[in-house]
Amino acid sequence: MTTDNLPTVSERVRALLNRMTLDEKLAQIVGYWVDKGDDNVAPLDGEMTTGQSYEAATEVGIGHLTRVYGTRPVDPVERASWLWSEQRRLREQTRLGIPALVHEECLTGLAAWKAATFPTPLAWGAAFDPALVEEVGAAIGASMRELGIHQGLAPVLDVIRDPRWGRVDECIAEDPYVVGTIGTAYVRGLQSSGVHATLKHFVGYSASQAGRNHAPVHAGTREVRDVLLPPFEMAIRDGGVRSVMNSYAEIDGVPVAASPEYLTGVLRDEWGFDGTVVADYFSVAFLHTMHRIAADRGEAAELALTAGIDVELPTGDAFLAPLAERIRAGLADEALVDRAVLRLLAQKEELGLLDETFDAPPASVDLDSPAHRELALRLAEESLVLLTNDGALPLEGDRAAARIAVVGPNADAAEALMGCYSFANHVLAHYPEVPLGFDIHPILEALQSEFPLAELVHARGCDVEGDDRSGIVTAVSAAADADAAIVVVGDRAGLFGRGTVGEGNDVESLELPGVQRELVEAVVRTGTPTVVIVLSGRPYAIDWAIEGPDAPAAVLQAFFPGEEGGRAIAAVLSGRVAPSGHLPLSLPRSAGAQPFSYLHPLLGGPSDVTSADSTPLLPFGHGLSYTTFERSGLEADETVAAGAEFEARVTVRNTGDRAGTDLVQLYARDVFASVTRPVAQLLGYARVTLEPGEEAVVALHVPTARLAFTGRDGVRIVERGEVELWIGPSCAERETATAIEVTGPTHAVTPADGRLVGVEVAAPERIATPLA
Repeated sequence: MTTDNLPTVSERVRALLNRMTLDEKLAQIVGYWVDKGDDNVAPLDGEMTTGQSYEAATEVGIGHLTRVYGTRPVDPVERASWLWSEQRRLREQTRLGIPALVHEECLTGLAAWKAATFPTPLAWGAAFDPALVEEVGAAIGASMRELGIHQGLAPVLDVIRDPRWGRVDECIAEDPYVVGTIGTAYVRGLQSSGVHATLKHFVGYSASQAGRNHAPVHAGTREVRDVLLPPFEMAIRDGGVRSVMNSYAEIDGVPVAASPEYLTGVLRDEWGFDGTVVADYFSVAFLHTMHRIAADRGEAAELALTAGIDVELPTGDAFLAPLAERIRAGLADEALVDRAVLRLLAQKEELGLLDETFDAPPASVDLDSPAHRELALRLAEESLVLLTNDGALPLEGDRAAARIAVVGPNADAAEALMGCYSFANHVLAHYPEVPLGFDIHPILEALQSEFPLAELVHARGCDVEGDDRSGIVTAVSAAADADAAIVVVGDRAGLFGRGTVGEGNDVESLELPGVQRELVEAVVRTGTPTVVIVLSGRPYAIDWAIEGPDAPAAVLQAFFPGEEGGRAIAAVLSGRVAPSGHLPLSLPRSAGAQPFSYLHPLLGGPSDVTSADSTPLLPFGHGLSYTTFERSGLEADETVAAGAEFEARVTVRNTGDRAGTDLVQLYARDVFASVTRPVAQLLGYARVTLEPGEEAVVALHVPTARLAFTGRDGVRIVERGEVELWIGPSCAERETATAIEVTGPTHAVTPADGRLVGVEVAAPERIATPLA
């Protein structure tokens, strides 16, 4: 490697590099986990340590400080005072005077004590509202910047491929366009506050064998290019993201952490990314200890640097002594280190760190302000998906003043509202004596406020896990004596075997954990109208609750809706808020049908040549409201040249007697192509709120690049041919349809091609409003 390959940086940054010793360079491309204890909050973290004290590790400077606020419960103001003093020490008492870059987790809000906890990303997907997610990102970023945090390890842009995978609740959707638009919105929001977002996990992580964490990925090039990569490309090209984190996975035998094809070829050469690539925690050392493609950690460091990783996190297990020894022995080129150091220093310069004096730490902070809570409530409300309803909901009128049995293990559990990467479930689970530090109201408490005239009777029934059925009799008795029953079941998020979903909590079955199904069925058998709330981080195979004469009266799906989730659920049950969420992934019928995606070709679904049926219980995009909508008159340009843009227009009418929000979903099917294509593909979407009887005309401006796929020569193309279009309440229903003809020569997609579908809504007495 020569200096010709080094990134373009300022003279100031290059001058800093020229002054550095090898030890000073290596210190800049590693992190140090100041508060790391024995708690298991990262994979195999007990086996990974540099053995250095903090003082020794920072003697010549340090690149990153790892999770200063997010490793244990520390008072934010006190911790900020410590951090400011440490930054001043680095400026004043190290030879080069370079402050540290501070990073934190921020997937469901800043992962720190007393900080707001927002809905999990799977709930973002269910809301289908990029503009709101951008507001949430900006609020999270503002809290982080106030505390001297510079980089957030979010969003997760892994496209969901298998609900058995434990990290599904960290993901947004099974559709790459939904992942890309919503993830990019979060990036824009976070970075608008001066905090660099970090895309996770580039690439392929979610496509692991059998949904097992860190398992091999057997995806072909076309699946990687057409399904797994597009969200990352959107966040880089359209969101301007400044950091990317590698995937733990191997793809066809090559770990991504050692893949120049992805980390340099795709990321930098094709897409023009010029930010920093940080290693997922311990992933560089894993090249030696887990993947076994490096004989030692020094060789692992060289492989990672060569591939394009710039910074080793959370600590310098490979980039410090092992790499230094390899370079001094003449086995590795120091220019690899120089390239990474330049990128890291350029990032620090961009963030203003090289000029920051750290004079005045914040005297007070409010990490859970009314503004935070209002955003958390709005997103939670929009994310709730009404799966079924025979008229039992909403509970209004006389039913709002009735006797209501509230049962189930998640009815009175605050932690059940929060995802795996919430501070409460990620860290505070190890500190049961420490209070949460912010207000959160379990569903039972929220129902008491929402239904002040009702008599609520609570019975737990059973636990989330385990086979203890002793409480079911009491729950059944409470339900039998009630006018309505609300049964709250689902997950408990945690890490590496602690809980039922979350990182390291992969499953073989998609049945509700424990004996929760028995509890629901026993309550339903009482004859009392029963509403089931599934509070979970993954979809479950609940065909028994959806279909048949013994199904409950209504089922509401809530994907870990955060600190305001209890209030949001109560408001939907009462009818004060109309449900408007839609499934961001298919609701599975069985674990045996996995992995499944609605983006399957003809032979990926049911057919006469197999006795197995992979058809999901409910399709991608499904979601009911308390009103009804009619979608009609879909029109589109009859022909469009490959590489151009076409317009599709549809009329949406609220045909019910309540206000509500419809999700306009435009789908396409490429009838014949040179490679197999999905039977349905979402092209664009928009939330449209209408009063009873009101209608709107929704126009979608679709670049034909939304129809692109990777051709046989490896180039993404748009081909000529017939494309069917339809709009309906889900991917499976063609309520109004038309077709277009793509004409002209095959078009090779370039960066200049549009990636986003523009939306305009025109309605009576309403100004046309562009939506994300």
